[in-house]
Amino acid sequence: MGDPRTAGPEEDPVPQERGQDPHQERTSWVPPRLSPYPQELTTLPVLYLCEFCLKYGRSLKCLQRHLTKCDLRHPPGNEIYRKGTISFFEIDGRKNKSYSQNLCLLAKCFLDHKTLYYDTDPFLFYVMTEYDCKGFHIVGYFSKEKESTEDYNVACILTLPPYQRRGYGKLLIEFSYELSKVEGKTGTPEKPLSDLGLLSYRSYWSQTILEILMGLKSESGERPQITINEISEITSIKKEDVISTLQYLNLINYYKGQYILTLSEDIVDGHERAMLKRLLRIDSKCLHFTPKDWSKRGKW
Repeated sequence: MGDPRTAGPEEDPVPQERGQDPHQERTSWVPPRLSPYPQELTTLPVLYLCEFCLKYGRSLKCLQRHLTKCDLRHPPGNEIYRKGTISFFEIDGRKNKSYSQNLCLLAKCFLDHKTLYYDTDPFLFYVMTEYDCKGFHIVGYFSKEKESTEDYNVACILTLPPYQRRGYGKLLIEFSYELSKVEGKTGTPEKPLSDLGLLSYRSYWSQTILEILMGLKSESGERPQITINEISEITSIKKEDVISTLQYLNLINYYKGQYILTLSEDIVDGHERAMLKRLLRIDSKCLHFTPKDWSKRGKW
């Protein structure tokens, strides 16, 4: 499937005019020449999409005709999270094949190495939306394999261009780890990551791990203690990613025969500044999710 390797959730450099309403011009996001849409559509200057079912057409008239018949105002599947105007819908790639395929076609326009368009059966799609009086508007999504032998909790991840650089990408990543926590697993994005994808994940991993470390309490004047395995269990971040993040932050030091983690003032100050800017967070109390045992093919 496509991947977090090609376009980081927030770092993809797509320009947006200052003050632009992300709910305007919804039908003109897609550059058809870069997409796997039917060949007769790829030469058009604009490809028109229904933002709710993602059905595509060659003209505004086709779209308007479709809208008179389409009664969807949110993605198909189950709404498993809602807080304020933000919702997440879980979509089965087998049960909702048409929507899932259309979502993959749209994502291909922005993810260079995405290869899956039609074989959506083995995947789940988690679509994030923003609600207003007109419906639930798609902001971004990530997909994951129903069964992953590599503990991947994300296969492909994308924030749509009108919503980039607003914190939604990190929210998608955070949500993927909340699902892993409920599943009782540690997870990692599909590897290898692109430079942009690594920046996005490293930022999330760093903030999440530092949040844990700075929250540790000392007992009887002793240094607070925590193991790599404990950090991994608390955050659901795979052990290898925890270690690589600690090394990247240069927190691991050897002192008196043992390895210790040292937080400098610069690290602490930088983390506190970053967290003040991070206004969007997942509230685990608003998640209503029951994991399935996908090893039983009958559940597919």
